[in-house]
Amino acid sequence: MFRSLADTLSPLRSRNFRLYLGGQGISMLGNWMQGTAQAWVVWRLTGSTAALGIVAMLNTLPILLLGPFSGVWADRLDRRKLLIYTNLLAMILAVVMGSLVYTDLVRLWHVYIIAGILGCVNALDIPSQQAFIGDLSGVEFVRKGFTLNSMMEQVMRMIGPSAAGWMIGGIGEAPAFWLNGLSYVAVIASLFMVKASQERQAGASNPLAEFRAGFVFVRRKPRIQDLILFTAMTTLFGFVNTQLFPEIADHLLHGGPETLGTMMGAFGAGSFFSALLLTPTLQRVKRTGLALSGIIAWSGFWFGAFSLSSSLTFSLVAVFCASFAQPVVLTTVKGLLQVLSPPNMRARVLSLQVMVAVGIQPLSSLTVGFVAQFAGSTRVIRTNGALMIAAAALLLAVRPALRVWVPQEESGEKAPPASEGDAAASPVTAEPAERLQRDEYARAASETKPVNS
Repeated sequence: MFRSLADTLSPLRSRNFRLYLGGQGISMLGNWMQGTAQAWVVWRLTGSTAALGIVAMLNTLPILLLGPFSGVWADRLDRRKLLIYTNLLAMILAVVMGSLVYTDLVRLWHVYIIAGILGCVNALDIPSQQAFIGDLSGVEFVRKGFTLNSMMEQVMRMIGPSAAGWMIGGIGEAPAFWLNGLSYVAVIASLFMVKASQERQAGASNPLAEFRAGFVFVRRKPRIQDLILFTAMTTLFGFVNTQLFPEIADHLLHGGPETLGTMMGAFGAGSFFSALLLTPTLQRVKRTGLALSGIIAWSGFWFGAFSLSSSLTFSLVAVFCASFAQPVVLTTVKGLLQVLSPPNMRARVLSLQVMVAVGIQPLSSLTVGFVAQFAGSTRVIRTNGALMIAAAALLLAVRPALRVWVPQEESGEKAPPASEGDAAASPVTAEPAERLQRDEYARAASETKPVNS
């Protein structure tokens, strides 16, 4: 276990990666504080789960609408400079929101507008940030880089909401927004200091045509499709449950912002445990499809148990266990997508994953918010837990090759045989990713140019 952890930490030998990860960590802390404060502001203003759903929708809808373009721009433009601009815009929005709350001028429509603008910023930032990790660490360390980034995110998810909850209870919501605005200084500074090697898409072809090329590539790869579906299960039926935590904390557990912060902190603690120990371990399990299905079903079971609890202690335990799937699934999927994609197409493939994982959340968030308004949050969470279990089982049932799939991205050993037909459509089961992508890389070489920034 310790040897596995040491291997996972190997990208930290790079000064560039250390600088960037440090800046990202500080910014993530601020993001989680703002997210908790924003949820409590909406709940304080409205007492409505539907309003919580609308805000969550506005935070993610632009990712779906702009997805066909954001990945193309992230492949075509200098990702380092792009990230500097997106972080500057997010900083301004955080300061504005904090000022509105502090002066007691904030209204629900203010939150809606700021959430929508921030969603547009994130639509461009997320695929750029994910592809930038590959620019820093190189393809040979990209999965380990994502694991480290996930570990940092889970630490901040554990600390940020708890700190925000106690801060809101003591001095109000505004400082959480201001601290988030200040946190962007760290990530912007790190982006000025690091050097990255990016292969950019050359030419000025139609962005929709470039997006379509990425879509066609994914359509030819059944296992990439499966990885994106695993991500959708986790975010669509799992993470969306956290938007209902304010009502659970208030009405069911009879607490306040401190209880909400503690619940979000327990979710973050479980995610950190998963990122630190489970993710590196499960990434070494040969049958990736079975491993991902199992961890999704585990989380679905614990969301169901959480929905039946009226005890804060048991609720925290259930939330801790339910959070295991997200770091394992997202980190494994993002790393494999980078390994299995041509260098000049990484951001586009990742943008497809982001569109499915995050972009479909608007419908889910809105539906969950309105249904919970009438049926109750606990019933919605219980149903989502059952859907996680059913979806994971169904994918394994209809994709027999997935049950024996071994990614082989770093090994030249033969994978176990897959079922006839599906195996033929997925050469990744029979040879390493380097050989699998040989033709794509050769074609990409004539269209890309390395950029050191």
